[in-house]
Amino acid sequence: MKLYTYKAAADAASTVGVLDADGTHLVDLAATAKAGAVALPFDPTSMQSLIDSGAAGLAAVSTLAAHAGAVRVALSSVSLCAPLPRLLRNVYCVGWNYLDHFNEGAAHRKTAVELPDHPALFTKASNSLNGPFDPIPYNAEVSEKIDWECEMGMIIGRRGRNIPEADAMSYVFGYTVLNDVTARDMQRYHGGQWFKGKSLDGSCPIGPCIVTADSIQPEALDIFTRVNGVVKQESNTRHLFFKLPQLIAELSRGLTLEPGDLIATGTPQGVGYARTPPEFLKPGDVLETEVQGIGIIRNPIVAVND
Repeated sequence: MKLYTYKAAADAASTVGVLDADGTHLVDLAATAKAGAVALPFDPTSMQSLIDSGAAGLAAVSTLAAHAGAVRVALSSVSLCAPLPRLLRNVYCVGWNYLDHFNEGAAHRKTAVELPDHPALFTKASNSLNGPFDPIPYNAEVSEKIDWECEMGMIIGRRGRNIPEADAMSYVFGYTVLNDVTARDMQRYHGGQWFKGKSLDGSCPIGPCIVTADSIQPEALDIFTRVNGVVKQESNTRHLFFKLPQLIAELSRGLTLEPGDLIATGTPQGVGYARTPPEFLKPGDVLETEVQGIGIIRNPIVAVND
């Protein structure tokens, strides 16, 4: 299933829908439940509530989607929000998780390549969350080196700690498209730290939907970044160095994962700072991120002065 958070009108409250079989309409879960007097185990206006409800919630969504009286709305007529409009915790991120990107970084730093034994983990602040088609703010007084990193996002579906690799995928709710937009001058030149350079407001667009874990094979999906229509990154999730089960196992070691936690699984080569000459986003650019089978997000870069 493809699950969306959307607004039917600009001034309307957001609600949750599931893509209909025709691929062009959403089933409005709240309206359909109300019309059919169906009791739901979750709040149909909240994706977080749906995730918290687990298997019972997903079963109810399937029932509503097949309901004879389902209330449908054209996908083209709604405004799509980030599928998780509010993150309860920071985004968990993985650095250098495609071998080609790891080698690219080593070449840029002029250092020897030494393959890691464990993933490089960091976080983006929750305020970095952005919608699938919303503008990414660009303030030249804050950073002039805004870079792109296309990634597949993985959403945790149930609580767990010290999760064995063999069981890890049973903890996944679904997948989304994500771009780990990064202020390179902050990341690389302000003391060599990552957190601030990764956490500017609006620097984590996600969407356009969440594809549930039972509906997709995440191990071999094409992934792209395009800037103004020009391909900058192109790879496939089969090239992830640390595979998804290991990421969950490593991250959950002594650290409890919660429903709704978002994990950015890594980016392939082709980031702007490692190009010759380096390239960075600027106002007027359009950043497009795509993961096969999930969808495309498209974010304009817009100048701000506050």
